[in-house]
Amino acid sequence: MAIAFFLLIVAVTIGITFFAARRTRTADDFYVASGRVGGFSNGLAIAGDFISSVTLLGISATILSNGFDAVIYLGAPLVAFSILIFLMTDKLKELGRYTFTDIACARLQERPIRIFAAISTLVFAMMYLMVQVVGAGALIQVLFGIPYAVAVVIVTTLMVFYVAIGGMLATTWVQITKAVLLVLGITSLALLTLAEFNFDFTALYAIADANHPTGNPVMQAGGLDLSAFSSLSLGLSLCFGLAGSPHLLMRFFTVPDARAARQSAAVALGAIAFVNMMIFFVIGAGGTALVHGNTAYQNAEGTMEGGRNMVAMHLAHAVGGEIFFGIMAAIAFATILAVVAGLTLAAVSALSHDLYANAIRRGQVTEREQLRFSRLATVFLGVAVMVLGIAFEGQNIAYLASLVMAIGGSTNFPLLILSIYWRGLTTRGAVIGGATGLVTAIALMVLGPAIWVGVFGNSEPIVDEAYPALFAIIAAFGTMFIVSMLDRSPQAASDRERFRVMTPRADV
Repeated sequence: MAIAFFLLIVAVTIGITFFAARRTRTADDFYVASGRVGGFSNGLAIAGDFISSVTLLGISATILSNGFDAVIYLGAPLVAFSILIFLMTDKLKELGRYTFTDIACARLQERPIRIFAAISTLVFAMMYLMVQVVGAGALIQVLFGIPYAVAVVIVTTLMVFYVAIGGMLATTWVQITKAVLLVLGITSLALLTLAEFNFDFTALYAIADANHPTGNPVMQAGGLDLSAFSSLSLGLSLCFGLAGSPHLLMRFFTVPDARAARQSAAVALGAIAFVNMMIFFVIGAGGTALVHGNTAYQNAEGTMEGGRNMVAMHLAHAVGGEIFFGIMAAIAFATILAVVAGLTLAAVSALSHDLYANAIRRGQVTEREQLRFSRLATVFLGVAVMVLGIAFEGQNIAYLASLVMAIGGSTNFPLLILSIYWRGLTTRGAVIGGATGLVTAIALMVLGPAIWVGVFGNSEPIVDEAYPALFAIIAAFGTMFIVSMLDRSPQAASDRERFRVMTPRADV
């Protein structure tokens, strides 16, 4: 039954993709669905793009492992979407066409900005895709009983198919379908979990507290053992990283006007807040109470089948049986497919629109050539993400996501927010500062516990700080500011003069 529901979701999304492919003929269709998506529908699509395997699987695992401290992962979207709604949506819709880079290029020198932004977007998207694929691989491994590596190959193959064939229109419809299914599924899972305890939160938390692996109450802070620096670093990386996520920013170009863009952000925020509350207050505690230590969900080694990332899926089986497990597994997989499709499309747009069409070909490219390059780039990304997904098997996907957000928070976000609001930003400052943030974030990730120890197998990390984003964010903003202030070149003068294009139009 579980496999049947899973295959049904795959069949439906493939059908959507083929239908959308018949309406995807131009670059506008492929990248932004020709701006025809309504505000409410786009809001659901944004929610579908945002609520990933990190939310459903990774945060449930974090609650099981670390308790209350998972709240930082759930509170960050509220700040990030507030930034988007109040500071960025109007400018995104006014000045952008396909990618957030269009906004920076409206006032800065186009070629170096597009090259840098394409690189930062590609790195961000590939790393975040890897996080989603790790979750999907574990899910399919549990569902079908197949090797993890084979599961990763299946996920990346479907990812390539959805984007290469259907473009933004197919991605949008898959995301809307997934968002509706996820809200219904999460609500059902929360209600069934509460029903196990006669809708008594006190009884639920009493068992969860007694069963928590740390020995502390689920709602006791300190499970992540974060210093003040680490807490601030993690919070800023999630807030700024989400606000600088290229796949989320790209969605604001699919609506017809700025009003619809604001409506999109508000609808998305409501859906995301609801799902996050259900996971934090009910599903996380339910997984701790009913799944942890339950021999029915342990493998021969005595650990949880599929790892702790699967605790929410095992909870669905515990409270709803085989049929509900199949439904939730299918929804979880649809969740992952929608997110990887959005991420892939953002990366492909950066490669084909920013790098190939504008930076390399300097705009001298036909739509046919651009679409052909986009589809080849999709295949390349699929292969690269496949390799990364296999290398990071078993890592906590919520933790990995926080590291990825450090890249968005120290590259795309500073570039975009300073382009919009600081007249003094210059092309030289933007590129050098962004490159500094990118290199710093990647270096600290590689030398830290997640990769140096978790992937490379070394006994001790070179950098002890598990959440190093604050270093990279300060380095990016600081370098952009200092280099721009010292820049007295003719290009710098032009950059400052062209800041006038950022003035809002009166009719918006």
